[in-house]
Amino acid sequence: MRFGFQTTLRDRVAICGVGVHSAAPAQVILHPAGVDAGVVFLRTGLPGGRERLLEAKRVNVAQTALCTMLGDASGASICTVEHLLAALSGLRIDNVLIEIDGPETPIMDGSAADFVAAIDSVGVAQQARPRRHLKIVKPVRVDHDGGFAEFLPAERGFRLDVEIDFESPAIGRQRRVFDLDPSTFRREIARARTFGFVCDVQKLWQAGYALGSSLENSVAIDGDAILNPEGLRYADEFVRHKALDAVGDLSLAGAPIIGLYRTYRPGHKLNALALEALFERRWAYEILEAPSQRVPMMARGAGAHVPAAAFAAPD
Repeated sequence: MRFGFQTTLRDRVAICGVGVHSAAPAQVILHPAGVDAGVVFLRTGLPGGRERLLEAKRVNVAQTALCTMLGDASGASICTVEHLLAALSGLRIDNVLIEIDGPETPIMDGSAADFVAAIDSVGVAQQARPRRHLKIVKPVRVDHDGGFAEFLPAERGFRLDVEIDFESPAIGRQRRVFDLDPSTFRREIARARTFGFVCDVQKLWQAGYALGSSLENSVAIDGDAILNPEGLRYADEFVRHKALDAVGDLSLAGAPIIGLYRTYRPGHKLNALALEALFERRWAYEILEAPSQRVPMMARGAGAHVPAAAFAAPD
């Protein structure tokens, strides 16, 4: 098996925006990180000037209502992390420190496109240690609220099979299958925006959600009509966005998955339950590692500025 080498960012890059639920402004700074560091959030701006580190791993998932929130016992938390995590995972960035000064990751345009653009603006550095993988070897399935999710073995790569089913005629039943690699993520998934129903807005506001939602960062659905004047980016943008969410949520496994993830009527809760079920069944997966070795010479030099799409899928 070709493991590929770990990667980080070539330089730091900042992204600013507001949270879709909190409407709170936040600045995110992505910093390069060393080998085996993983993806870690540095939450600043806490009461009393405190700062907390939060690893982007499933054990730190604190809430999955309408978004994925990471938190710890001290009360430090960051919500709506899934789109940024999807960009990092989709482009195969292994090691990064994410400094954020607010309670919620900015929603930007409702997709992962701005995060991909930020990563591309600084480029990717290849590191001197092979990437580890989590390989599915036995099926694991969970059922929840009329939907299901299952991990199934595969010999190579990561396949994502997502199906949604809504009563709204604007959405209906949609299914997409992706063999995930950076090129596919960029082209087919990254630009798919979050969506919501106008009839739910008042209830969401009363519950403290969607306070920063607008037609600039969400696809709004009213009955069988799409209210955004520009329309959809893809005919099936809704299922593609659910795939985007799944890529971000499943990155909390802590290593790229080799296998198939099949899900019907997915959501953040179901994705989290699927990961929990997988890790409860140690016989269902293997951690694959390779010994360290020298980074092969690249055309532009080791650690050169290269686009994230240049890194091939594991096999």
